[in-house]
Amino acid sequence: MEFKNTKGIFLQIADSISEKVMEGKYPPGEKIPSVRDLASEMGVNPNTVMRTYSELQTRGIIDNKRGVGYYVSSEAVAIIHQWKRQEFFEIDLPVIVRQTKMLDISFDELRPYFESIIK
Repeated sequence: MEFKNTKGIFLQIADSISEKVMEGKYPPGEKIPSVRDLASEMGVNPNTVMRTYSELQTRGIIDNKRGVGYYVSSEAVAIIHQWKRQEFFEIDLPVIVRQTKMLDISFDELRPYFESIIK
């Protein structure tokens, strides 16, 4: 995984895991990689992955079964959906709106692009 400077590495890993949950690669009830395995796979310190797992556990996306590992919670998909929608409206959309205003792009000009992407 290639990390960006715009967001903490642990949050980028959390986003990656969340995407895999939403795509069905990690379905609810399934075990996710151990801290050491994921750290090795991502090329990061295990403490970074531990911080990621702590964040996901706090949000209710994963559960820790002591001595067994981390599992995707049954509510994970709904929680991620709500979290990502909120993040989009609060962070991503304002950036897009500022850019469209700065470039003097109207909604009518954007419409064909939205429609082609949706198809």
